[in-house]
Amino acid sequence: MICHRARSLFSLYLDGAISGRQMRDLGQHLNECTACSVEYAELRRTQSLVTSLGTKKAPPELALQVRVALSREIARKRRSPLETLGVHLENALNAFMLPATAGVISAVICFGLLIGVLVLPTSLIASRDDVPTLLYTPPQLQTVPPNLGLAAPSPDAVVVETLVDANGRVQDYRIISGPGNHETLRPELNNIMIFTTFRPATSFGVPTQGRAVISFANINVKG
Repeated sequence: MICHRARSLFSLYLDGAISGRQMRDLGQHLNECTACSVEYAELRRTQSLVTSLGTKKAPPELALQVRVALSREIARKRRSPLETLGVHLENALNAFMLPATAGVISAVICFGLLIGVLVLPTSLIASRDDVPTLLYTPPQLQTVPPNLGLAAPSPDAVVVETLVDANGRVQDYRIISGPGNHETLRPELNNIMIFTTFRPATSFGVPTQGRAVISFANINVKG
């Protein structure tokens, strides 16, 4: 027997897991080869030291952990593929719901603020006595035809709500009150509105469209 073959049988020899013929051949080789004999003796001493340490006891909780793991594995194998897919889907939805809800709330808040800024200048009806705010200032009357005077609202005065553009010009108007038939007032009011100018309304300092209510006196009604 050669040394390489002999050394491959050392562990099996110590465990008694070789045949009788292999045991006889290996014993004869150890008697004849000093190097293999020394290596075998060292391996035997190592085995003796390991054996002297004794068997380490398993921790008390190991049995419980093994039973729990086995129960989970059995339950997982018994679960149908459809149920497994449902569990994965539920976990995915739970992870998605919180950021999605926060995103929807943020979008609603931003939308509400944007609508408030955009609608505010055109939805307010302003007059000369309105108090300007930092966000919006109403149109302010600048010039009217020289032969026409302004008056406080009265049965004889013509009260008009005007739509003023960003350049301070009257784009449209609506007669709120006045003497007689309102339609008979329109020809004169049309001429007046051409020459009436305003300081335009502002939103955050930028000229924008707005509304103003003014009251005229001395309008001649042609009939």
